[in-house]
Amino acid sequence: MTYFPAFLKLDGKACLLVGGGDVALRKARLLLASGAQLTVVSPQTLPALDELLAGNAHTQRIRRRFRDSDVAGNWLVVSATGDSQVEQAVAKAAERYRVFCNAVDDTDNCSYITPAIIDRSPILVAVSSGGSAPVLARKIRAQIEALLPARLGDLATLAGRWRERVAATLGDIRARLRFWERFFDGEIASEALSGNKHEADSLAAELLDHAGQSQSLSGEAWLVGAGPGDPGLLTLRALQILQSADVILHDRLVSNEVLALARRDAKTLSVGKTPGCKANGQEEINALLVKLVADGNRVCRLKGGDPFIFGRGGEEAEALQKHGLRYQVVPGITSAAGCAAYAGIPLTHRDAAQSLVLLTAHGKNSVDNLDWPSLARDRQTLAVYMGVSRFPQLMRQLIKHGRAASTPIAIIERGTTARQRVVRGTLGQLTLLASAHRIQAPAMLIIGEVAKLGHQGLAQGESPEPANQAAINSDSAIHIATL
Repeated sequence: MTYFPAFLKLDGKACLLVGGGDVALRKARLLLASGAQLTVVSPQTLPALDELLAGNAHTQRIRRRFRDSDVAGNWLVVSATGDSQVEQAVAKAAERYRVFCNAVDDTDNCSYITPAIIDRSPILVAVSSGGSAPVLARKIRAQIEALLPARLGDLATLAGRWRERVAATLGDIRARLRFWERFFDGEIASEALSGNKHEADSLAAELLDHAGQSQSLSGEAWLVGAGPGDPGLLTLRALQILQSADVILHDRLVSNEVLALARRDAKTLSVGKTPGCKANGQEEINALLVKLVADGNRVCRLKGGDPFIFGRGGEEAEALQKHGLRYQVVPGITSAAGCAAYAGIPLTHRDAAQSLVLLTAHGKNSVDNLDWPSLARDRQTLAVYMGVSRFPQLMRQLIKHGRAASTPIAIIERGTTARQRVVRGTLGQLTLLASAHRIQAPAMLIIGEVAKLGHQGLAQGESPEPANQAAINSDSAIHIATL
């Protein structure tokens, strides 16, 4: 982050504007709208700028060229002359006096930049490209402008009038948060945005009265699929929950980019199970989840992929149900689908595979209990989760029960992320490839003729750009097994 974002309170503060043309006029209007006491220094000024300054008692105009001493005593300086030598002189003087300076369209002489602004006072939205692409920032501003209701400021003003009363009535911060969520998501907001201020006030009083009479908080859990890694694969519902949850319990493989989308004041706890370690056992996670919800928290149990496909979400749902606690399940894109798609591999294909088997190689002492002859059949795809440490057994058993050693495979390491790596070969080369390329978890293994489709011609270990052309045939059979 090159620039620290901030909104400055300039009401009554002395500010300096250097320049007298069209750009200076636009900046003067913004500064005066913020309540600044404005001094304009320029040998010449536009009539429109003269008129603007003449109509405001908190301004002065100095008709001469800029002097370094003009900066003294000001809180903020804007240089809008279009003359690079003047801009540089103003910037150096501002640096000397320790005053923040903006040179319009000249980032080399800026210690702060002005973003593109969407004004729904008291709501302000600022969009900045850090000075690298101001036209793009303006385009984004236009898109946001189209989304925001015209009376959004009225809704914010209404909320401001109720803020102290809500704080006095609801002592618990979580109770206040839930009040405001209902305030902004329900009828109150609808009435305010429609211009019905009196009706909105009446509904707000009813909501606060109800909340004040019953401040016992009921907790709830959401078992949420975070997808295979790319935050762009989150569902809209998952994003909404991340913005609402009081506590987020997340797995080890949930990416930082996904966690960054959570509410800023939410408590975030990692309960990921590391292979080979006993910490954070499933029973402990279940107990923690139950306790948090029973204490009145809204908990997002965030899992990589889908919570009900090898995510042990079913066990957590049973634990919550056993204690009579509310929960919802929010599905996510499972890793087999996401990783294969980003590697350009169709999990089923009319000419290569009519069935798809999802396997987890995470279980212990269960390899001999599987129906290996069935798993070794031709014309089906095997998608193996959490199997890096079990590659030798997988290869041995499949070949032993009839799957050809020449069967194509693809190992997708850290699928859908910027560090995705795809290693292709054959089943008989599986352990050799994994060792040669130092494959580490998380990695998805795809076994079957489909593994040679998609990005053909790439060298083993080469990382293709994410591709979304793969499709899953909804008519194909999907089986789930556990090693």
